[in-house]
Amino acid sequence: MLPTRKEAERLLAEAEKCNPGPWGNHSRVAAHCAEKIAQECDGLDPEKAYILGLLHDIGRKFGVRHLGHVSDGYSYMMSMGYDEAAKICLTHSFNSGTIDGYIGKFDTTLEELKVIEDALETVTMDEYDKLIQLCDSIAGSEGVLDIEERMGDVRNRYGSYPQEKWDNNLKLKKHFEDMMGKDIYAVTRN
Repeated sequence: MLPTRKEAERLLAEAEKCNPGPWGNHSRVAAHCAEKIAQECDGLDPEKAYILGLLHDIGRKFGVRHLGHVSDGYSYMMSMGYDEAAKICLTHSFNSGTIDGYIGKFDTTLEELKVIEDALETVTMDEYDKLIQLCDSIAGSEGVLDIEERMGDVRNRYGSYPQEKWDNNLKLKKHFEDMMGKDIYAVTRN
């Protein structure tokens, strides 16, 4: 289940009041990209893509956390009955489907880590998971960024960027460009 577009926008605005920062605009840019790409892909719902993009980082509502924002978002959306949004809160950080490629601090409790690991074991990633992973990789707080520049920025901030994650992001870009028959930036930068 998903909230409506209006409700998702309200949830994000409320979350930003709790923890202001560039993550809110990053989420809006990811939502814009997801909607635009979904409009060009058969079988994807642009409205659903927008809502999922908007809520993928909603766990940041609860403060400045790294891996913790994944468990916070997942638990928050599940508590509201928004299981599809909860799934995206979980999967957007793990394009390999495992916790191994996570970039950032492991700042969760053992219980939170177990929630993430258990959920990842049972989830089957679909086109929406892949789409939000891609959009997360091109969305800056000020607009759409080149995917390699964005990954390079993350590498500079955190000191590393796993090659498998880098390669998977480039595969996601190609996957959606092949689906659309268009360049990703031609679709998202308008």
